[in-house]
Amino acid sequence: MPWLEYALTGLVGGFLAGYLGIGGGLILVPALSWLFSRDPATAGTAVQMAVATSLASMLFSSMSSLLAHHRRGAILWPLVNLLLPGLLLGALLGSLIADRIGSAVLGGVFGVFALIVGLQLLLGTARAGNKPMPGRGPAASIGLVIGSISGMLGIGGGSMTVPWFLWHRHTVQNAIATAAACGYPIAVAGTLGFIFLGDNNTVVTNLGYVHLPALAGVALFSVVGAPLGVIAIHGSSPLMARRFFAIFLLAVATKMLAA
Repeated sequence: MPWLEYALTGLVGGFLAGYLGIGGGLILVPALSWLFSRDPATAGTAVQMAVATSLASMLFSSMSSLLAHHRRGAILWPLVNLLLPGLLLGALLGSLIADRIGSAVLGGVFGVFALIVGLQLLLGTARAGNKPMPGRGPAASIGLVIGSISGMLGIGGGSMTVPWFLWHRHTVQNAIATAAACGYPIAVAGTLGFIFLGDNNTVVTNLGYVHLPALAGVALFSVVGAPLGVIAIHGSSPLMARRFFAIFLLAVATKMLAA
């Protein structure tokens, strides 16, 4: 029952996007890649479609999470504006790279990234650092790197922006909230790139690389899950969830690298 699978995937991905600030893509991409690979019509571009659909779903889940954090006054908007040009350009560049390298290679790249993030979550800490914020030029370069990786892998970038904000004297709550806001321009630019790069004549249910039925199911339930994650992060310590999610990511990395 694909609709049930899309709904469950969206609910879990949305919750984690709000709770850990790392974006639901680290759940959505491997789950959707597996679902699309079972259909001969989509198996050849399963990972690209999963990445594109993940980014498109974040247009809904990121907005839901963003608004929930904004109502709590936790988003540091000057930081978002500082990174914005790089995030937009990088996400477009990332979609182009994902289109060119092929599904098998893209799956391997995602597996390596999941391995790195899993180890960081398992072994790292959430303590704020003491580094001053860089100027507009260096910050735009950081945004370009984050946007490129995020656009290529279908993630919101929080696994990179949250540690970066923490390193620059910001609290966990502010870092997660601001990372959620940074995920929206990544989703916009990356989705547009995948729509124009994909072949609209291959699968009738697609808009470019975006799988519309999966998008509908995932987006609807990720919007439900994201505010629940925001409530959870503001009311508890995420340390235990970080550890469980780290183990999950290590399992995902192992599977995608072995494929």
